[in-house]
Amino acid sequence: MTGPGPLAGKTLLVTGGTGSFGNALIDTLLETDDFREIVVLSRDEQKQHQMRLRLKSPKLRFMIGDVRDRDRVFEVMRGVDCVFHAAALKHVPVCEFFPLEAVKTNVLGAANVLDAAEAHDVERVVVLSTDKAVYPINAMGLSKALMEKLVIAKSRTTRARSVFCAVRYGNVMYSRGSVIPLFVQQIKAGAPLTVTHRGMTRFLLPLPQAIELVLFALAAGRGGDVLVRKAPAATTGDLAQACLNVFGAKNPIHDIGIREGEKMHELLVNWEESLAAEDLGDYFRIRSDGPGDYDAYLSKGHGNPIPSEGYTSANTQRLSVAEIEPLLVSLKEIRAELPPRS
Repeated sequence: MTGPGPLAGKTLLVTGGTGSFGNALIDTLLETDDFREIVVLSRDEQKQHQMRLRLKSPKLRFMIGDVRDRDRVFEVMRGVDCVFHAAALKHVPVCEFFPLEAVKTNVLGAANVLDAAEAHDVERVVVLSTDKAVYPINAMGLSKALMEKLVIAKSRTTRARSVFCAVRYGNVMYSRGSVIPLFVQQIKAGAPLTVTHRGMTRFLLPLPQAIELVLFALAAGRGGDVLVRKAPAATTGDLAQACLNVFGAKNPIHDIGIREGEKMHELLVNWEESLAAEDLGDYFRIRSDGPGDYDAYLSKGHGNPIPSEGYTSANTQRLSVAEIEPLLVSLKEIRAELPPRS
């Protein structure tokens, strides 16, 4: 018989809780910890209604609101013990065309969450970031990079008991807006599979492992930490071919060109950060108190676990088409789309 979990008796807040990540996180939390309540904050009343009907849990409290609305965030934060901040504008082209909207949600909205958590003496806050925050070349990445800086600054200046940290991950498989659902849709429609560049690489992180990262950060994150989950990667061309193989389809693959703000390779830890990164096995911990003197830091025997170009989707474990296929079949969303076996 096991004792109470680390969230026993806690009230949890998930911002952006009706998104694909929020749904998966809440599903996991409902199975694992004896928490008091989960507050789900989002703007979408229809998605809240669908989640309410699907889960039918008395431990869920749904709150309509936008993280841009400072007064509403402070109101919702009352009585909360732990926060998972997942609300964001995530689509790179959308943020490229409307960069100020990205700032309003990803920067000012995050500042509202951090300030409200500090004011209400929340125990722990985990903020979700992205590979695009590393050497950012697009508005989405720039806004997330600044959000990370807000977390680090808050951890250095707060006088509350709150611990503020962030997680950073690359492509989450079958998340909303990701390429795999698009490939499945194109396969079922008999249309060509569209890839921006066949040699482009992307990390392949199943959603359960992204959830594990967030829960690890909640348990082990220290103030100002950015925690990264290691993951294999694949080229988009190989990923498209693996999707075709899984469905037994023969659709052609068409290159359509790199979109606004896209990178050829995802970067999760840059070289400068690697000097302050701790290798925790499945994770990297990037400390906010990174060394100012690189030579002195390395001379003390601290190993640099990351290549000079950083930890990227180009130098991590590269999956072949044959290795991608079982990873795809392991996704419940893919299995639901596969035709029944005769």
